[in-house]
Amino acid sequence: MKGALNIFQEIEKKAKWKENSLQKILKKYPKDGKGLYRHDELVSKYQKLIEEGVLEKSKTIEERIKMKPIRTQSGVATITVLMKPYPCPGQCIFCPNEPNMPKSYISSEPGAQRALKHNFDPYDQTRYRIEALQNIGHSTDKIELIVLGGTCSTYPLKYQIWFVKRCFDAMNSFDKDYKVKDVKEDNIEWEDLEEVQKFNETTKCRNVGLVFETRPDYITEDEVIRLRRLGATKIQIGIQSLNDKVLGLNKRGHRVKETKRAFQLLRLAGFKIHAHIMPNLYGSNLKNDIKDFKNLWSKNYYPDELKIYPTSIIENTELDGLYKENRYRPYSKDELLEYFVKTLPHTPRFVRLTRIVRDIPSNEIVAGNRATNFRQIANKEIKNLGLKVEDIRSREIRDEVVGWDNLEEEVIKYKTSVSIEFFISYRTKDTDRICGFLRLSLPKKKSFVKELDNSSIIREVHVYGTLVNIGLDSSGEAQHLGLGKKLIERSEEISRENGFSIISVISAIGTRKYYEKRGFKEGELYMKKAM
Repeated sequence: MKGALNIFQEIEKKAKWKENSLQKILKKYPKDGKGLYRHDELVSKYQKLIEEGVLEKSKTIEERIKMKPIRTQSGVATITVLMKPYPCPGQCIFCPNEPNMPKSYISSEPGAQRALKHNFDPYDQTRYRIEALQNIGHSTDKIELIVLGGTCSTYPLKYQIWFVKRCFDAMNSFDKDYKVKDVKEDNIEWEDLEEVQKFNETTKCRNVGLVFETRPDYITEDEVIRLRRLGATKIQIGIQSLNDKVLGLNKRGHRVKETKRAFQLLRLAGFKIHAHIMPNLYGSNLKNDIKDFKNLWSKNYYPDELKIYPTSIIENTELDGLYKENRYRPYSKDELLEYFVKTLPHTPRFVRLTRIVRDIPSNEIVAGNRATNFRQIANKEIKNLGLKVEDIRSREIRDEVVGWDNLEEEVIKYKTSVSIEFFISYRTKDTDRICGFLRLSLPKKKSFVKELDNSSIIREVHVYGTLVNIGLDSSGEAQHLGLGKKLIERSEEISRENGFSIISVISAIGTRKYYEKRGFKEGELYMKKAM
């Protein structure tokens, strides 16, 4: 234990920190005289020394022993789980269809490997990932849970309720006062889910966002309300193309009009919309793909987040057959680079580009791009051309220290087919780094959700900075400058100026108490406040 204490003391007093500083210190104080401490061992020793009163908590030590810090620099720990294999209504020609995986997923992908290892059990998947993050030094107080697996809307309703309930059981299980109540899928009721959600409002590992993946043609008024009942706050939706001919050739099973309708319904219900598009589909070309991207930023769409997945040829798909018959050709590296150079700089400042290449193992790709670092390649070329990308991800504050004297407010207003949207953010004056933002929606038409009648809607509040434990004090980090409160006050002001006397928020389960402190009261599906 003395060797570990020496490590922490040296970390604390080392003023200048470089990439290899920790490695040098670990070599200086080997474990039991031989070998080096692993990250999880280091975290465990640190926690034990604090419990024994030998060492005091230190933000410096915690930051420097943390592994893969980018995983929580967005302010939230992300946990991804997969539903079990289940028939998908889609017949997409590009889609892999392994018998032991949900459609479109490959067993060698990292997330799919974890799901398969745990036999797609929601409790085991969730708890394992939380423990894994904790073991490498990350806080897991705030968890965004992403539920993937084919088209979630087609799974039996009882399975959906049971799956989400078990994920919440896993999050709640880190609280010593929680008693896991095992309810079988066949016997599950909405009340069982509501009970575990209620506990999660004040537990250690709180759910601050719940995401589901589905298709545009499965978004109906009833489905939107059902997703909200499950606790969903964001929907990942595969639109793939904005061209009916291309959608038809790829046997996508829906048209552009279903995509437009899905965006309208999700926005009227206050959801954050995370779209997927696929350049280089069969029947498309570079010119059409660039046009598709630019069409996203029109009144019918405006997703809040975007994944760009260039089409990959996977063995034994229908697209693989077309490729082997010389009827389909994947983009070359230069063509793909041209696509990104001509699209990424056009991304609005209020949109987050979460990923621009899918993380498919290269050995699974028959032909086409195998580089998973294409974002870096594209950004370098964009910079060389004197252009820049200004999406949210490119401007996140990450672990920079900030103060009010270097912050300024920015309000961006844009119109959709059903609303007027406001993106309110605080950014640094000198570097244009975004520290926090709020998405406010002012509906232009009556919502099909009665609870939202005559109400403006806060669709998202997000404060960036390294994730810190709820209740702990800190200085300089974005999450402790009161940005959330300021953003909410500003959204109320804009709402009143536009004739709204009620403001609602699509609150996650674990943020209900936060909004309660700011005057919001819990309704059936949303939290509301009279202004």
